[in-house]
Amino acid sequence: MDVRPHHRFDEGALESYLKENVAGFRGPLTVRQFQGGMSNPTYFLETPSRRYVMRKKPPGELLKSAHQVDREYRVMKALAATPVPVPEVLALCMDDDVIGQAFYVMEHVEGRVLIDPAVPSMTNAERSALYDHFIEVLAALHKVDPEAVGLGDFGRPGNYYARQISRWSKQYVASKTEEIPEMEALMEWLPENIPDAEEVSIVHGDYRIGNCVLHPTEPRIVAVLDWELSTLGHPLADVAYCAQEYYGHAAEGGFAHLDDPREIGIPTEQEFLQRYADLTGQGEIENWPFYIAYTMFRSAAIVQGVYRRGLDGNASSDAAKNFAGFAEQRAKWGWNVLRDAGLV
Repeated sequence: MDVRPHHRFDEGALESYLKENVAGFRGPLTVRQFQGGMSNPTYFLETPSRRYVMRKKPPGELLKSAHQVDREYRVMKALAATPVPVPEVLALCMDDDVIGQAFYVMEHVEGRVLIDPAVPSMTNAERSALYDHFIEVLAALHKVDPEAVGLGDFGRPGNYYARQISRWSKQYVASKTEEIPEMEALMEWLPENIPDAEEVSIVHGDYRIGNCVLHPTEPRIVAVLDWELSTLGHPLADVAYCAQEYYGHAAEGGFAHLDDPREIGIPTEQEFLQRYADLTGQGEIENWPFYIAYTMFRSAAIVQGVYRRGLDGNASSDAAKNFAGFAEQRAKWGWNVLRDAGLV
């Protein structure tokens, strides 16, 4: 679409920067904006000879530690030589004086971005193949040695879940618009019930079908996008994030309503976990309700931030205003998981 008025910038300044910093860049440059996405606005850059994609920080006052485009750039650059499919990154600009906010540019990858995790446009056989590859890519990410790819310092020391619960609790409070008792209860219960979890891997933080570019015609992933929340952490955080689709999802579509997702070619939750375990050597997962409740809590904090940015007018999509009630819904799902497991 045309660039939203609130997200416009000096396109001439960007073109001049790209001529100096991206090998082979030749103008003239045409800029459009991708629809969707609730955090960092994403732009389609086209020249007569090549297409690019730019991600930048949104305008306006931002929450501390959010929208770190430099982390996105760094992790994709590090993963370029691994089995994890990522776009080639081409330039990072942290100078706000160029176009108003920090940004990076990467190659444009041809393919499909399908938001609904039930991928209704595919056949059962295609969905089955896609989900198998989806799990393979996640396992490949978690098997990457952070030190070997220069990401040994990509996360802070200390317990991952303690850090994350603290971070998202603060961000939730900073973007709070109403009282959600279940969210308050999760913020109290989760820090007191963190399992002993010592494994450390590169975690994506928002790994889902909608953040993958799929091959134009085949049921496989050709690029994983949106690394804004990536860090060094516990791999089961990513696994539980994927598995929340089995418990309910605020978006339309999905497959949580199905008694047996195999009806449409998607593995059951147990099959998903077993396939991941087979690929990574993960043993039996203990304390699974904690991980699901944690990911629901974290998702609630994230969508609350999206909704608040929508109200404040600096979200990447007009759809952000439609997120009213999503945080409450996910917080209730998370608390219900703990209640149903007899933990609260």
